[in-house]
Amino acid sequence: MVELADLPERESMEFDVVIVGAGPAGLSAAIRLKQLNPDLSVVVLEKGAEVGAHILSGAVVDPAGIDSLLPGWRDEADHPFTVPVTDDQFLVLGKTGALRIPNFLMPPLMSNHGNYIVSLGNVCRWLGQKAEALGVDIYPGFAAAEVLYNEQGAVIGVATGDMGIEKNGEPGSNYTRGMALLGKYTLIAEGVRGSLAKQLIGRFNLDKDREPAKFGIGLKELWEVAPENHKKGLVQHSFGWPLDMKTGGGSFLYHLDDNTVAVGFVLHLNYKNPYLAPFEEFQRFKTHPSIAKTFKGAKRLSYGARAITEGGYQSVPKLSFPGGALLGCSAGLVNVPRIKGSHNAVHSGMLAAEKVAAALAEGRANDEVADIEDSWRDGPIGKDLRQVRNVKPLWSRFGTLLGVGLGGFDMWMNQLFGFSLFGTLKHGKSDAQSLEPAAKHSKIDYPKPDGVLTFDRLSSVFLSNTNHDENQPGHLQLKDPALQRSSELSVFDGPSTRYCPAGVYEWTERDGVATYVINAQNCVHCKTCDIKDPNQNINWVPPQGGEGPVYQNM
Repeated sequence: MVELADLPERESMEFDVVIVGAGPAGLSAAIRLKQLNPDLSVVVLEKGAEVGAHILSGAVVDPAGIDSLLPGWRDEADHPFTVPVTDDQFLVLGKTGALRIPNFLMPPLMSNHGNYIVSLGNVCRWLGQKAEALGVDIYPGFAAAEVLYNEQGAVIGVATGDMGIEKNGEPGSNYTRGMALLGKYTLIAEGVRGSLAKQLIGRFNLDKDREPAKFGIGLKELWEVAPENHKKGLVQHSFGWPLDMKTGGGSFLYHLDDNTVAVGFVLHLNYKNPYLAPFEEFQRFKTHPSIAKTFKGAKRLSYGARAITEGGYQSVPKLSFPGGALLGCSAGLVNVPRIKGSHNAVHSGMLAAEKVAAALAEGRANDEVADIEDSWRDGPIGKDLRQVRNVKPLWSRFGTLLGVGLGGFDMWMNQLFGFSLFGTLKHGKSDAQSLEPAAKHSKIDYPKPDGVLTFDRLSSVFLSNTNHDENQPGHLQLKDPALQRSSELSVFDGPSTRYCPAGVYEWTERDGVATYVINAQNCVHCKTCDIKDPNQNINWVPPQGGEGPVYQNM
């Protein structure tokens, strides 16, 4: 084994600001920095093969953030906001029927009129072009693998992962040492459950006095449907079947242009039953009579999955730390009932950029820009998240029917009177702690896929264009193999084989011994395993840069 001391020294590049992640938050921060001071040197690292390759979202976008960042965008010819919402529907699904909730009963903030149905990946590609036109350096295919610190313990940048490391941990013939990107400030915008954000939250105790982070898993397919089944601009949200009334989640159909429909399913990861399988629930959802009719004679184009932050207002960690800040979904800024986070991601990028630019103008570097933390709750992000802060805990505590009803009442109270009768509720357990032993539950008999409307995982992963070099150390790190056998298998009956939407995990028998198999090449980077494993025994880290899914129009 080659020791670290024997490896060549990293080359380094210096910038005013280093940004990790080319999502809405990171790109907005980069754009705003250059708007404020064109002379600033700004670099954005993106682990995907191209900007947008790893971006997956519904998505219905509230343009409030983009309006603030790029006020004249509507006058441009090439922007991606081409499908305004024309019809907004909310359904409660039973096993065979559906009940539409009248729009006048919904709190005004839940209305989607004025919003746009988009591919968020294409929005990021557009923002990336805007950033580059301003002089921002964007490096796709480079995964930030390590945080760099100075002697005082402040963040001074990041290092990209070494390339060409073989499975045995030895440098191969095409080995290339990672590069150090040093910045006066470093902004972390990796998205949900980012590996560097997780380290920084732990190192600087950023989650002190916060509620546990909460998550969901979102699964999405893009279909080309028959013209007679397409209603451009239609947004349809639903909850209920196929989930029972104790399990939180919901679903959506978004009608884009060119006869395409995005269908998705979101499952709250605080579910208790280890036999529940999010992917199979998603496939089952599509068979509901109210949903299946849309896909008669249709063709599936794409598939993907991604974790979603759901903790909201009371779970947002401290945003600032010595040398940088957390942005967007790395900080958990999703508005759960609206299923929207990109507007807050843009706002967070702008906020951080403005405060960092002011610090740089004062000649500061690598200190804590505390203004970022001190001001977000009084701005548009805090106002957006505060009025929905109790929806998730009410749903978790009282189940779907009563919990959603109480959540709606609470949103009306916040909207009309600016306060909640419930105060600010706690989340309690983490999603990993919520899983119960298999002995308390019965197995779920899911129907076999028909290959027309419902599908298996491996054929779905194929549509995600996922690729990993098999001759590299696994990026899904098992901390204690013995614990996985004694607990994950023996106590919980192998839930990773069900919660993973890509068929990564298997329990097989070899010579009479249960063996855990990790098919890391299938991983779509959803991070569910890192969140839901009951022992927190699986650690997701970035593979070599550029690897993973390559989502198109997702």
